[in-house]
This record gives sequence, C-alpha cells and structure tokens, in this order.
Amino acid sequence: MDFILAGFIEAFHLLFSGDGQTWSAVSATVKASSGSMAASLVLGIPLGFVLGYFDFPAKRQARLIVDTALALPTVFIGLVVYAFVSNQGPLGGMGLLFTLPGIAIGQTFLALPIVIALSATAVESMDRHLRMVLISLGASRSQLLLSSLWEVRYGVLAAGLTAYGRVMTEVGISMMVGGNIKWHTRTITTAIALETGKGMFSTGIALGVVLLVIAFGVNVCLSFLRRK
Repeated sequence: MDFILAGFIEAFHLLFSGDGQTWSAVSATVKASSGSMAASLVLGIPLGFVLGYFDFPAKRQARLIVDTALALPTVFIGLVVYAFVSNQGPLGGMGLLFTLPGIAIGQTFLALPIVIALSATAVESMDRHLRMVLISLGASRSQLLLSSLWEVRYGVLAAGLTAYGRVMTEVGISMMVGGNIKWHTRTITTAIALETGKGMFSTGIALGVVLLVIAFGVNVCLSFLRRK
C-alpha cells in the first residue's frame, strides 16, 4: 500500500509544481469537453423539449432511438467518427483526425442522446396545466417556450451534468479519434490509462485527482444554482 501513498504525494507535487505533461492533458480535456458540451446543449435541449412536449407521428420510435443511443459504447462512436474523418472518409479533407475538434465531435455524439433523453423526461414530468394557464394569460410562443424551460430548469441542469460526467470520463473516443498524442490530443483519461500501464502511478493519480476536483466543482455550481 506504500506505493499508493507515495503516488498521492507525488501527484500533488506534479499538480502544484505545474508539471507540463500533466497540465497539457488537463487543458486538452477541458477544451474538447467544453466544445462538445456546448454543441450538445445547443442541439439537445431544443430537441429534448420537442420530444417531450409535443405529440407527433413516430414520436415513440424517435424516443426509442434516443434511448438506444444512450447505451452506445464509446469505442463504437469512436470507430464511426474515425471512419468519417479519416483520409478515406467523407470528411477526411477537413483534417479533423487526431485533433481536439475531432474528439469534440465524437464526444458530442456521446453527450447528445443524454441531453435529449433527460430533457424530454423533465418536460414530460412538467405540470400539463401550465400550458393552458400561460395561453390564457396571453403568452406568445416564445414566452411559452421560455416559461416551460424555466419550469424544468433543474431537470435540464441535471441532464447537462450527467452528460458532462460521461464526456469527462470516456476513453474510447479520445483514444481512437485523438490518437493520444502527447502535448496535443492526450486527455486526462487516456493519460491515466497510458501512465498506469507504464507503472507511473503518481501521474495517473494526479490526473485522477483533477477529475475529482472538476466533478466536485461542477456539483458545487449545480447546488448553488438550485439554491438560487
């Protein structure tokens, strides 16, 4: 057990001494995850609202597809994205392979079904009398939409938090699409897997501590917003 304690001591040394390799992985993770979450929230919240609020033909089939996408393995998403952005794929000319934007695209496909499904569930649990009350008060369509979203804001925040947790901890997409290139596309999770395999437990623990700190910070922010 001594190597675990020594690993934690060395981990805090790496973090507070500004170790370039460690913080490069942190920077790559934050950049890729921020881009993917921005895209998934912009697309997922409106789609989730439509799926949960309106009745339309094939709604049940659409919900089934979204729920099925929740269980997609990250390596499968990475394989599909790799096929599209590789030199032989239809998007090969865009130079997305082994780049942070390429990782962000793959992570968007991972987070998007989570945001859609949980947002739709939150909207479905909303009081159905709210719409009639808003219409009777003369609310416009935009006011109806914004008021309904505000009513389910905690469910939407939970959807974003859940998706962010899945994105931050995935390995398959970052490894396959990013290539785990040092100083360039190596993320926290791929660095942990690599360094632990090499016996560098201190670096792996340091990066694991960063993940815990980020998760704690996100939960603190969510708790603050709920109190507000």
